[in-house]
Amino acid sequence: MNNLTDAIPKPMLEIKGKPILAHKIEALPKEIDEVILVVGYLKERIREYFGENYDGRKIIYVEQEKLDGTGGAIHLAKNILKGKFLAMMGDDLYSKKDIENIMKHELAILGFEVSDPERFGIIKLDDSGKVIDIVEKPKMKGPALANIGLYVLNDKFFDYGLVDIGKGEYGLPQTMMLMRDQYDIYAEKASGWFPIGNPDDLEKAQHIIDKFI
Repeated sequence: MNNLTDAIPKPMLEIKGKPILAHKIEALPKEIDEVILVVGYLKERIREYFGENYDGRKIIYVEQEKLDGTGGAIHLAKNILKGKFLAMMGDDLYSKKDIENIMKHELAILGFEVSDPERFGIIKLDDSGKVIDIVEKPKMKGPALANIGLYVLNDKFFDYGLVDIGKGEYGLPQTMMLMRDQYDIYAEKASGWFPIGNPDDLEKAQHIIDKFI
């Protein structure tokens, strides 16, 4: 993927003539009327395309100068985010229906059933379906519910100190787990998920994008 992203940020790679990020914004529920983009590498390419308003939604840019993890990225928008909000990765495809479904919760994580849990962060649930932990790359057999990087959060998240996960990074899911002693966190099972990690994935995405929008 490096050659493809030398001159363009990964979320701006095109599927059917439109950036991945554009597809993702257009798939958001209508009640989301503001989008905060945490940008860094080649950020000007993103600004040029989306401007200050896209698909009827206000676009706000926050620059992440230091790559300090997903937790660090969310904290950059701490003074902007109020109440409930959705957080997701910029280059994975999620089903529009799954996004709408998870938004019914105040705090939630989207999971996808996998057969090889040793490659993922695995969501652990109690008998009532509440999240009790996320275990990174456990030695276990599948199937299991993998954390795929889409969260419903609220501003109570910022009451907790970021969890250091090493190498100068702070983890969003690890910090979210600190909330479970005071708040119920739910998991929803995704009907589809497509991470784009290499050129072959991008080519496959051209044929399946209609399932996600």
